[in-house]
Amino acid sequence: MSKIEKIGLFPGTYDPITNGHLDVIKRGQHHFDRLVVAIGHNPAKTPLFSLEERIDIIQQLIHEQCDPSIVEVQSYTGLTVDFARSINATAILRGLRNVTDLNFEFQLALTNRAIADIETIFIMSGEVHGYTSSTLIKQIASAGDIQRLNTLLPKLVIDKMQEKKDNAGGKLPWRTVDHFTESGDE
Repeated sequence: MSKIEKIGLFPGTYDPITNGHLDVIKRGQHHFDRLVVAIGHNPAKTPLFSLEERIDIIQQLIHEQCDPSIVEVQSYTGLTVDFARSINATAILRGLRNVTDLNFEFQLALTNRAIADIETIFIMSGEVHGYTSSTLIKQIASAGDIQRLNTLLPKLVIDKMQEKKDNAGGKLPWRTVDHFTESGDE
């Protein structure tokens, strides 16, 4: 009898990827034979980093901080459960920062199990990452000094954000706090 390959799927927009995301990836890679970091692409949204930039950044970080023989990066459009099926994922990996995340993720996990027969595995974020979100990071970066985010973001991401800000005349090419109305998962 052959062993079933345990394939995990860690979906997100990763705009940008944070130290909290990397913490979940590093800890999650030990639970799977393969872990796919899946970058969701929504053509209706205008991200700070293009899909290609996010793929490149995440691949570099995985090569530096994770086991690249286990962790890989892919992009997808459409429903996460459909992508999970297409790669034969045995579980979806999710990070939980707080009780609000738990309420949302619990409903999503039950729905995914009901409609796609796929389990969800939760990893609690490390204490230092419990308040971090990509949205909050973009809001802070838009309003001030990107270098202050050094405890929340990998240096590579800070450098790429600073480059974008410098190339845009000192302002990040992203909507400001006043224009942000969604609380989606990043």
